[in-house]
Amino acid sequence: MPQFITVARRGEIPEGRAKVVDIGGRAVAVFNAAGDFYAIANACLHEGGPLAEGDVYGARVICPLHGWEYDLTTGANVDDPTMKLGCYRVRLAGDAIMIEIADAAD
Repeated sequence: MPQFITVARRGEIPEGRAKVVDIGGRAVAVFNAAGDFYAIANACLHEGGPLAEGDVYGARVICPLHGWEYDLTTGANVDDPTMKLGCYRVRLAGDAIMIEIADAAD
């Protein structure tokens, strides 16, 4: 059964920015897009660029290396939606930003 873990507090991630967290050995970027929070894999599918360092606009992020663009709500590449990054459900509980992870028993 999936569970949620706290990965940050709202004040830790300014609007238009991201924070990288480790989820089971995977680098996950947690974005603040106009007060809404999203979590996707941090490595661009093109050449592994650090998406947390990219420009955020609306619910999208642009890879800082070569400009590949991703939808933060789905993890899909904007130009080729069949190319998808890992995408995590986010829950807010008070000041806590929580990400859904698979239970170790799954």
